[in-house]
Amino acid sequence: MKENPAQRIVHPFGPLFSAESEVLILGSFPSVKSREQSFFYGHPQNRFWKVIAALYHAETPVTIPEKKELILCNGLALWDMIASCTVTGSSDASIRDVQANDLSVILDHSPIRKICCNGKTSWLLYEKWIRPQTGREALCLPSTSPANAQWTLEKLTEAWSVILC
Repeated sequence: MKENPAQRIVHPFGPLFSAESEVLILGSFPSVKSREQSFFYGHPQNRFWKVIAALYHAETPVTIPEKKELILCNGLALWDMIASCTVTGSSDASIRDVQANDLSVILDHSPIRKICCNGKTSWLLYEKWIRPQTGREALCLPSTSPANAQWTLEKLTEAWSVILC
């Protein structure tokens, strides 16, 4: 099986937030499946939507409108750290030539009290590109990616419960 070549890709969709969003969740860069759907966490094996639904005692959303409602009704915001990069497929390990997103688009328009990164890549990018500008700390949460198989859904949900505080 031939591996996909690295490509320079611009993030294909904007952030999801409202004037009531208090917790910002940052991924690194959308997977191939997410880019195809033009929405966050589109890979069917990614546990993000199951974790968020469990935390808020909701049904796991299936459609994009259901996913948007779950995020916005619970005071959350979603975006990714990277505005554009060179990447091979969906591999965070292959990411290079990063241009970071300007988080002021959210931070200047929402009362964000907590910033959480979905996985180490997102957190490392935050520490390098954003924290020096904002001075705001971010929590590094375990990735909900299917590549992070050592974390069960139950362990992920427990670790992610910090977004409720």
